[in-house]
Amino acid sequence: MTAMTTRPDQEAGFTSVSARPATASDRRQKLMLATDLSEASSSATDQAFELAGRLGASLLVVSVIDPGSLILPGGRFRARIDQVRERQEQLAQALVERGRTQGVDVSFLVWTGDPGDQIVSAAEAEMVDMILVGSHGRGPVGRLFLGSVSEHVVRNAPCPVLVVRPQDPAQR
Repeated sequence: MTAMTTRPDQEAGFTSVSARPATASDRRQKLMLATDLSEASSSATDQAFELAGRLGASLLVVSVIDPGSLILPGGRFRARIDQVRERQEQLAQALVERGRTQGVDVSFLVWTGDPGDQIVSAAEAEMVDMILVGSHGRGPVGRLFLGSVSEHVVRNAPCPVLVVRPQDPAQR
């Protein structure tokens, strides 16, 4: 990849163009919003759009479907993965539209698997510069029993992670 620089030279009456190998600093920053697309993650979503707009960065929205969360007691499924995927894609498409209105380049991925592992894998595969992830604010006792996707991401991500707590205490 080559970076091009154009400079008008008004005294000489021409424009000079110089080329050099592109560097990492020439690449547009890419932020990743890891979200379940629920109302509880709206603070992280708002923060991601604000930060991407301020930095002129692109925004990749990643939502992970956890098949284990779809199993009811007794082994039956409360929903099929394809139905959940379709719903997630519709919600993510609304964020793409929001990006258009706010001047932010937004794309999305919907993956299936363990949310923490898949978010880290997506960050590595997409070479993102920062991950924004919401926190439900469960505290240490809740993390002990329930696990914490945001904690897993913070510990294993290949880049900086911004954990955004809900603004509204009712969302915690």
